[in-house]
Amino acid sequence: MNKADLINAIASESKLTKAAASRALDAFINSTTKALKKGERVALVGFGTFTVTKRAARTGRNPQTGTEIKIPAKKVAKFRAGTELAKKVK
Repeated sequence: MNKADLINAIASESKLTKAAASRALDAFINSTTKALKKGERVALVGFGTFTVTKRAARTGRNPQTGTEIKIPAKKVAKFRAGTELAKKVK
């Protein structure tokens, strides 16, 4: 499912127009992104939790040449499914 499919699904489930569903989805994405940038976690009960974790710097290898390269540390966004979502998907 891509973003357009998700907007169509939201519009049909909630009886909103596609434009309103698009604005709602964009607002959710923007709000979640801002919270994660601040280092906050976003927990949606029954759905899951978005968090930011730090990935340590490490040494990797270039697959073409085999030479070692340094991969810098960075922050990554993670999602952990809630128990209700996990049970429904199972």
